[in-house]
Parts: sequence; C-alpha cells; structure tokens
Amino acid sequence: MLPSPDPAQIPSSATDCFVYVLGWIGDGRYLTYVGWTNDVALRLAKHNSGRGARSTRGRVWVLLHTERFTTRQEAMSREWHLKRDRAFRKQLAQTHLGR
Repeated sequence: MLPSPDPAQIPSSATDCFVYVLGWIGDGRYLTYVGWTNDVALRLAKHNSGRGARSTRGRVWVLLHTERFTTRQEAMSREWHLKRDRAFRKQLAQTHLGR
C-alpha cells in the first residue's frame, strides 16, 4: 500500500489552489470525496472534525491525491472532472486503501 500524501508537506503560496481526493474504508467498502481548497491540511482537519462537507461527517478520511493549480477556475474545473471519473477514484482507493 502506498502512503497517502502528508498535507503538511505540500508547499503552497497564497495563490495556489488544490484539488484533493479523500478516501475512507469501512464496512467492507470504500468511499471517496473530491474537493478543492487553498489549504489542504486545514481542509482535511475540517473533514475529520465533522466541520467539513455534510457527506464526509462521521468518518476518518485519508488524503489519497492532490493536484496544484494557479487559479481557482482551473481547480474547480479539475474538481468537476474528477467527480465524474469514477475509474480514477476507484484506482486511487484500491491503491491506497488496499482493496
């Protein structure tokens, strides 16, 4: 199993935007969540504390993937595409979560 990216190790500038994929495994299944942010570490902490998106509450998520963009528009466009790319998210989950 590959280690998940450490959000604290992702260097960023004030203008960087990130698209991220989170993963959770439990009950014999896995879930993924795709989002965008300016601060990956803070966003992951919010998801895991129950203050993130409603669909992520009540689970402990791990960071599976990040991509950096220079504009919000680019990040939001990539987020839209990743949300529809189930094969990519399934591959990430299988690789990182061991299924």
